Amino acid sequence: MFSKNTKYNFKLKTAFLILLSVCIQVSAQNNTWKPASFEIVKSNYKTFTTTQYAHVFSGSKHNIVRLAPELQGFQGVELPLDKYKSGTNTPLQLKFKEPVQVLVGIFQENSSEFLQSNKLENAKLVLKNGLTITGLPPVNVYALSFPKGTQTINPGSGLFAVLGVVKDGQKLSFRNAELPDGKLWNPTFIVEGFSDEKPLFEIIGGESRPVIDEGMSGTEGIQGGFEGGRVVKVGDTYHMFPTERAGEIGVDYYYDRVKTRIGHWTSKDAINWKRESTIYQASGTYAVTEDDNPMNDRRAAIWSYMPVFNEKANKWYGYYLAYTVSKEIEPNHSFGRIWRCESTVDGINGIGGPYKDMGIIMEPGLDSQPWEGRQGVASFFPYKVGDKYFGFYSGAYPFNSWADYPKKSGKGWFVALAESKSLEGPWTRMNKGLEPIKTMHPQFVENPIVSQLPNGLYIAIFDGGPDGWGHHLPNMIAYSLSADGVKWSEAHYLPIETKVDKWWDIMRTPLCLIPEGNDVYTIVYNAIDLKRRFHPTGMVKVKLNKDVMESRLKELK
Repeated sequence: MFSKNTKYNFKLKTAFLILLSVCIQVSAQNNTWKPASFEIVKSNYKTFTTTQYAHVFSGSKHNIVRLAPELQGFQGVELPLDKYKSGTNTPLQLKFKEPVQVLVGIFQENSSEFLQSNKLENAKLVLKNGLTITGLPPVNVYALSFPKGTQTINPGSGLFAVLGVVKDGQKLSFRNAELPDGKLWNPTFIVEGFSDEKPLFEIIGGESRPVIDEGMSGTEGIQGGFEGGRVVKVGDTYHMFPTERAGEIGVDYYYDRVKTRIGHWTSKDAINWKRESTIYQASGTYAVTEDDNPMNDRRAAIWSYMPVFNEKANKWYGYYLAYTVSKEIEPNHSFGRIWRCESTVDGINGIGGPYKDMGIIMEPGLDSQPWEGRQGVASFFPYKVGDKYFGFYSGAYPFNSWADYPKKSGKGWFVALAESKSLEGPWTRMNKGLEPIKTMHPQFVENPIVSQLPNGLYIAIFDGGPDGWGHHLPNMIAYSLSADGVKWSEAHYLPIETKVDKWWDIMRTPLCLIPEGNDVYTIVYNAIDLKRRFHPTGMVKVKLNKDVMESRLKELK
């Protein structure tokens, strides 16, 4: 699992965030800019709403991830990226019903591919660092004045962004919004509904608050909330097996992710949940040596329980992760081992167990590779393709070489495939584990769960990585597609906060993609509100576009 061992002062952070929120609201209220209407003349350029995730340039993956509140809600113009970079574009013409000021984003990059600010005439700088666009340099926003009528917006050669049009005559106060460099978000990524591609999934709604939160029935004794696991549906009942960050009363929050347990929860609607039992409890005992030594407790922390029904054996199998825990080394989760267990109750209704351990199926060893890192094997999920089985296994905090073992680890969260003839194993790392799968995302793929769409496409839904803790990752639930279960496509990311109230700062792990009929799917997920110690669980509904599904299948074949 993703490791972060830095302590937060929650009271101070809460006060800071509240103050920051108030300052932003006051700033936005004092700088309300009134939009003016316009018409695009003699081109097929599209408009976009200037908001988070807005797709700014056609033929690209670049999206807005930060913007000054003054810009929120304006209509921008989606310019063709390559033509503007190369200077082969047809000049943009806009028709105005009144005198206006056009808000133009200028990239702070000294390159012929970008319009230079010294080429602007009669322009006023209104927002310094006013916008962040993934993969592109910092953006200053200028206001360019134009009279009524049809006007050519051609301030010079090179790429710029048209972010909106403002009524003339109003005061546009200058300020430095201090938003970060978009090149921190590298590589760029595809956001569903905010790209040139039609979305496979439409977010159709869900709960605008957590469905399991601190103080609710069943959360007694859970100090730090939830992270990871899986939800399955048996008949009309949802069964959830989350990692409960139990910790201990009176011990600081760092221990929540050490003394963990696997719970079993049920629900009839994926909204109202009841805790049924504890499946496994970790010891929470810290290691006595820094290496992978049998003297250490190798079940100190337990995570990522994945229930899978074995039709041949007519019983539920569980696959879960057990760690050694180091107090001093980052990450404190180390040397992951994947265990398999079986329900002692036969049949589909035996999902609640009890379960008995059947042994370790994957662990660090002679066939491990340095990219699996300090944390590997860090998760496992098996799925069937034809007459064989594949399993995603993961690594994190990679070593450049074995000479770095056991302390000197880098950054990266990767997955690769193992194969077996049965769910029982033995499981073998494919291609000797030489390279992780980087087609999904080159830096971060965590806890993929695989199922199949109605046309046979395999889909892996996973944690797309945090925008926080010093990382600039998509901060959204992700999915990847495969026609054969082996080759996986570039990830797409689901901006669920566009349809439900965003109660989180950092999106974490999706636990399922459950078909409900009529092309509707349920996703249960965990996320983090940085103002709080407890990590809640949420739920959202998405709808599958079958036409897009068929076109994706053709592309992948």
